[in-house]
Amino acid sequence: MRVLALVGKSGTGKSHKAQQVAKENGASFIIDDGLLIHESRVLAGYSAKRESTRLGAIKRAIFHDPAHAEEVKKKLSEVKVDSLLILGTSDSMIRAICKALTIPFPELIIRIEDISTPREINTARMVRKSKGKHVIPVPTLEIKKDFSGFFLDPLRIFRKSKGKPSELLEEKSVVRPTYSYMGKYTINDTTISQIALYTAHQVPGIGPGGRVFIENYSSGVILKLELMVQYGMALTPVLEKVQEKVAQVIEHMTALNVLQVNVTAKNIFFKDIK
Repeated sequence: MRVLALVGKSGTGKSHKAQQVAKENGASFIIDDGLLIHESRVLAGYSAKRESTRLGAIKRAIFHDPAHAEEVKKKLSEVKVDSLLILGTSDSMIRAICKALTIPFPELIIRIEDISTPREINTARMVRKSKGKHVIPVPTLEIKKDFSGFFLDPLRIFRKSKGKPSELLEEKSVVRPTYSYMGKYTINDTTISQIALYTAHQVPGIGPGGRVFIENYSSGVILKLELMVQYGMALTPVLEKVQEKVAQVIEHMTALNVLQVNVTAKNIFFKDIK
């Protein structure tokens, strides 16, 4: 296995540059903050950005947990990795990762200062310090299920050629982790219920009132709605529309991952004839 490393202090833009460096150096796999990544997909691991403390994040990033390390080691063996780029804040961190995963030490160490301008590094540091933003070098849809309740935004990089439509080169995700001052936030069940019922009532055929039951999980929420439906309406299309709209609005307004929306027609009502 050919191993490379990209080293730079925290917040200097390593993850932002990861895909570019990997491509330029023929590395088809990336280890970053506890994740094994291949072609913009997370193959194994647990993101250090999900930890509640900085110490926990560091331990996660160096695969201090044996079960975490074993999961990634197993996947490295399964997919027969030929070349790997490891991201770290120091040479000692890179060595710790290699030791935990039982892989060779890097044959080449690239410094962030060699591939980024001082202005780029200063900008990255400013964004990290002022906004608490961290980059994960995979598309948002790839990790959304693991970051329920976090501020998670896609970062798309395009190339524009004269006379041609813009070409999407790569997509990353911006997340504000728990240990950042603008990390994970909480939203109470009453607020979620109010949003769900308000959204459901906008669907033609749904009457006033109703109840919402919420199951909370680390990966997201499951909603159960009991509603009143207008007599004579085709139930299936109406309830499916409620499912679709409620999931869409809750995810958009709260950043929570909606695992499931179950809708039951508990009562019927008759539309007034004027």
